Amino acid sequence: MKMRQMAKSLFPPIIVSGLRRLGGLLTAQIDSEVIRFVGDFASWADASAASTGYAASEILEKTRTAMRKVRDGEAVYERDSIIFDETQHSFPLLAGLLRVATANESRLSVLDFGGALGSSYFQCRQFLSVAKQLRWSVVEQPAHVACGQAEFANDELHFYGTIDECLVSERPNVLLLSGVVQYLREPYKFLADSLRYKFDHVIVDRTAFMRDGGDHLTVQHVPAWIYQASYPAWFLLEERFLACFNHWYDLLASFPAPGSIQFDGREADYKGFMFKLKE
Repeated sequence: MKMRQMAKSLFPPIIVSGLRRLGGLLTAQIDSEVIRFVGDFASWADASAASTGYAASEILEKTRTAMRKVRDGEAVYERDSIIFDETQHSFPLLAGLLRVATANESRLSVLDFGGALGSSYFQCRQFLSVAKQLRWSVVEQPAHVACGQAEFANDELHFYGTIDECLVSERPNVLLLSGVVQYLREPYKFLADSLRYKFDHVIVDRTAFMRDGGDHLTVQHVPAWIYQASYPAWFLLEERFLACFNHWYDLLASFPAPGSIQFDGREADYKGFMFKLKE
């Protein structure tokens, strides 16, 4: 159970120390069930054809069920459809958000891209209650937005289908990218497009990076005890990723996120970064 809870607290991206290359699979053994990163795909189309996709209905339904328990006080915390009896805090993320609030007269407005049904909001809200004004805007897929607006939105938490739609109503002073960039079709194009909005701060958390070599595109297979799904997942090259920020942003801090991986003599880590718009 402890092994399984550890895995749940990191997923996705779930990478457990001791991942190893076996016959073309990147695997982690957890309670006799396997989290697998399969292959080295040449294109997103090829990886998508070999997976069910992140829009699979089961993912939303499992997440909705878990979030209802959090909303109704039956569980303390949810991440990726898994419920916990205690909150798994990301203190580097909290430090970054509180820094933004302090720099903006205790006003914090987060644009949480790919934030599911508000997992990070519910994870952080206890610490962020000191802010005089808190707005948390999740930008997600249409089905998640419809569910979020119908069941989980409140005075602080809101849901939007696109960044542009969010900006009509909100004035976010920080863009949060937590465990999402590596699941996008074109991660570098997304960064180039998003950073042109010139958010005051950008916080990246739980993102997978290669230590050397090029980007590596796999399919992530999720064990049935979480939900039955598979989807394309990148391991990005850190230098190329950071270069996307060089024109607009200064790097304030970098920090490790749990998990690392070794395969074919190459290594990857999960990391986070905080950026501030250049003066």
